Amino acid sequence: KFSVRRSCMRPWKTIAVFSVCLAVVLAATGWISLTVLRLDRLQSEAKDRAAMEESIRLALWRMDAAMTPLLARENARPYFHYSAFYPAERAYNMMFDELGEKGVLLPSPLLTAPTPEALLHFQLGPDGLVTSPQAPVGRMRAIAESQYGLGGRIRDCEAILAEVREKLPVTILAKLIPENDADKTDSQMPRNEILAAQQQTVQQGIDNQQLEQRQVAMNVSEMNARISQQAANASAGAPQVRSRPLHAVGEGVMQAFWAGDTLFLARRVSVNRQSYFQGCWLLWPALKRQLLDQVGDLLPGAELVPLPAAGTPDARTLASLPVRLVPGSAGISRNGRISPAKWSLMAVWLCVLLAVGSFAVLLAETLQLSERRADFVSAVTHELRTPLTTFRMYADMLESGMVNDEAKRGEYLRALVAEADRLSHLVRNVLAYSRLEKGKAPGCNKAVRADDLLKRIQPRLAQRAEQAGMALVVECPADAAAAPLKTDADAVEQILFNLVDNACKYAASATDRRINIEFIRGGGQLSAVDRDQGPGIGKEDARTLFRAFSKSAQKAANSAPGVGLGLALSRRLARRLGGDLRFAGPAREGASFELILPVAG
Repeated sequence: KFSVRRSCMRPWKTIAVFSVCLAVVLAATGWISLTVLRLDRLQSEAKDRAAMEESIRLALWRMDAAMTPLLARENARPYFHYSAFYPAERAYNMMFDELGEKGVLLPSPLLTAPTPEALLHFQLGPDGLVTSPQAPVGRMRAIAESQYGLGGRIRDCEAILAEVREKLPVTILAKLIPENDADKTDSQMPRNEILAAQQQTVQQGIDNQQLEQRQVAMNVSEMNARISQQAANASAGAPQVRSRPLHAVGEGVMQAFWAGDTLFLARRVSVNRQSYFQGCWLLWPALKRQLLDQVGDLLPGAELVPLPAAGTPDARTLASLPVRLVPGSAGISRNGRISPAKWSLMAVWLCVLLAVGSFAVLLAETLQLSERRADFVSAVTHELRTPLTTFRMYADMLESGMVNDEAKRGEYLRALVAEADRLSHLVRNVLAYSRLEKGKAPGCNKAVRADDLLKRIQPRLAQRAEQAGMALVVECPADAAAAPLKTDADAVEQILFNLVDNACKYAASATDRRINIEFIRGGGQLSAVDRDQGPGIGKEDARTLFRAFSKSAQKAANSAPGVGLGLALSRRLARRLGGDLRFAGPAREGASFELILPVAG
């Protein structure tokens, strides 16, 4: 009792300890959460970077693959396509004796069908003169204009050629494209050098199909040389036809480079030991749009920036062009899904908050229960003090012979009996509540009719009402009296006695001193409605009617006798019987309670 009262009188200590523990738990959980969120953010950023790099790698592969047809076509283009017209093979000249030394001239595909990706093709000769097969001069221009109607196109190409002569870095072109295997003829290249050239082509970003095309071109060149040599040998005795010596030709690999904001594609070509530079002016804006369209689904915010000759290529530089890929922020993979770590943290915080809330509620209920139990001890002490004082005083008076009047003696004895009944009722309620707290059943249920049950309990209820100077009025219609019940008669008697006892205590000052109990049958249940004509129950007290130990010593001293346990015990007994006890609200005057019991079968 001392420990309970001490904890009730100093609840701030318990609250302080709980607050410290709560702060420690929340601080630890918060620190763990911040750490997990930081690690989750780092992991998410690492995944985003990995996804970004994978998108960049795939984008570079796509753009290099998109450039492959153009590079393959330009690398496979024979050197004589850079002349507006070139002579046909000598084998075909024999069929036209009237042509004589002039031979048959064929137009270059660059003249008749220019490349869409290139603005102009050009050739830089050993003499430093920049020409174009698309802007012929002299007799070749006359043939192009008369037979192919290319006058307007040639004039446009001449204007572009003038720009090429201004933009083309002639002095540093040799440094950009150094001498290599172009100084050797295709027929003179041994097998191992051909393989080396193929390997170099792979490094420049050309795939196996391009290698096969280049190998086929080499084979065709060697075959043409053998055919030419055989034709020359076969016609050695014919004076009207003079064979020309086989030209030694070596073609390099196309390389892209920037001249200011202009993108050129060029290679070194060796013809009869003289170096030429052949290439084209690429349409970079259109080419850029095509390349970015290839990677729009991977990197929607990507950009391509030129890589100058002095720049150092890195992992984001195209292998086919001196261009660097800038992915942009739009390419970063961001999804709106919550990571598993965040879901776990949310679950942990939910569990922590539920645990803290449950513990706080439990602690509050425990403190309130301790306070109510302390109040109960005070109320019981107060309730026991009054009858014990009465016992002691009347017993002393009777024992000492101070009461000689028989009427007084009888009055004192009746007072002692009433106080004994009062203490017995109090002890009975406390013991019954204790049994319920321990989980013990209130008794055994037996089959009984409502009228038989009423005959058993009505005399005691009427006696209690008579002791308080009140009258008990019971109304039980025939259908209610015949209701079969399977219940514990002692528990029902104790419930109704508590209701009548409360009416006797709290409605003693009423003008109408009747206590009405009405039995009503309906809906498979039997209701016993108890009404009095007292002052009733206020809203504030109605909230704590069925709460155990709700009356303190101060309330007990300023109210009717009792410890505030009767209604709480009665409701628990009713629910153990399968029914319920409800506060039915104020009647016309006074208060009303309804006991509900289930009807058997």
